[in-house]
Amino acid sequence: MTTVRGCNLPEELYYLVEKHVWAKPLDGGVVRVGITSVAGKLSGGKLAAITVKAKNIGQEVKQTKSLATVESSKFVGPVPAPITGILLKANDKLVNDPNLAVSDPYGEGWVAEMQASDWESEKGILVTGAEGIAAYQAKLEADGISCA
Repeated sequence: MTTVRGCNLPEELYYLVEKHVWAKPLDGGVVRVGITSVAGKLSGGKLAAITVKAKNIGQEVKQTKSLATVESSKFVGPVPAPITGILLKANDKLVNDPNLAVSDPYGEGWVAEMQASDWESEKGILVTGAEGIAAYQAKLEADGISCA
């Protein structure tokens, strides 16, 4: 885990930096997705709800289109999909404790799992490793964002 401007960012994840979401490839073409610690900070840090649209389960969600909604006292907005794929399931733990997406965004607080439509080509649009951390650092500095 790397810390940039007080924000925790695991190097092994793939990031869609502009949208503050991450992707983690699992077995069989399944990709777990969630919001970054930066998104948690920008939402105000205390979530009222994070809702995956039930009508989208089993449906294809295009990259950057909304797969869920985040609600806090300061913000209501979309959770964009970092990749295109079939939405397989939502993280049921977020129903009872939406703040897991803030307190443990890369572990128990993941948002959804998707069956990637074309992981090999779309992962090239995302950033990962040292390059991903550098890109995120540049974004945070340019926007004056800090999680500390």
